[in-house]
Amino acid sequence: MIAYVFPGQGAQFTGMGKDLYDKSESAKALFEKANDILGFRITELMFAGTDEDLRQTRVTQPAIFLHSVILASTLGEDFKPDMVAGHSLGEFSALVANKVLSFEDGLRLVFARARAMQKACEKEPSTMAAILGLDDQKVEEICKSIDEIVVPANYNSPGQLVISGSMKGIEIACEKLKAGGARRALPLKVGGAFHSPLMEPARIELADAINSTVFHQPVCPIYQNATAERVTDPLRIKENLIAQLTAPVLWTQLVQRMIADGATHFIEVGPGNVLQGLISKIGKDVTVAGA
Repeated sequence: MIAYVFPGQGAQFTGMGKDLYDKSESAKALFEKANDILGFRITELMFAGTDEDLRQTRVTQPAIFLHSVILASTLGEDFKPDMVAGHSLGEFSALVANKVLSFEDGLRLVFARARAMQKACEKEPSTMAAILGLDDQKVEEICKSIDEIVVPANYNSPGQLVISGSMKGIEIACEKLKAGGARRALPLKVGGAFHSPLMEPARIELADAINSTVFHQPVCPIYQNATAERVTDPLRIKENLIAQLTAPVLWTQLVQRMIADGATHFIEVGPGNVLQGLISKIGKDVTVAGA
């Protein structure tokens, strides 16, 4: 069975999507439609913007979504997923790919998500850190022992977990985790504490947008971040998508579940190849590739 997976924030690079724009009239039309929906020419930032331009959450999230979704649309008859999943933001790309969301509605929701998260980031200084070489349970225990907001945020692969929280919480956690045996504890250059309780204002704001959007019956199951479960019911998909902003990304668990359900080939659709590397560490006997 073939699983298509879609990357999240952090996969962006200057020039992303330009080859699609230049080579495909249908891709060009979708990019121009996106410019109209967003009210600014995001293509100019994607194709020629600076790294700083692309790091702005309001730009990064729709840019990665557009690259992923438009790339999938150009695959034509070759695009036949048996199941889909997306890492954090990538879950929206996956929901367009399996026909739960239209291109237009998916883009509007991603832009609403980006703006809501940007506001939450500006409300309280916060950050994230990657913890390498330590058992997940040990990371969880140390986070719980800290009297600050700091929680596991991304279960990326065995021995690679990202934590999220207040600036002070992350600082204390990094010290304690290194003392507890972590090979590395690396603060990340991100705008805020994604997938933590500090995103609650954004979750509330995005919930209104999601609940007022039509979600269709999917053409194949999606495995969602918040539960790592196979989902086909549009109402449950909505609930999990709303929960995602403050819940951890259970990427390791959902890939394991996809493999248990028969996935043998994973194809990453979007900028970069981060997910291919993570999946190779999670499932030793599966094939991974880019679109």
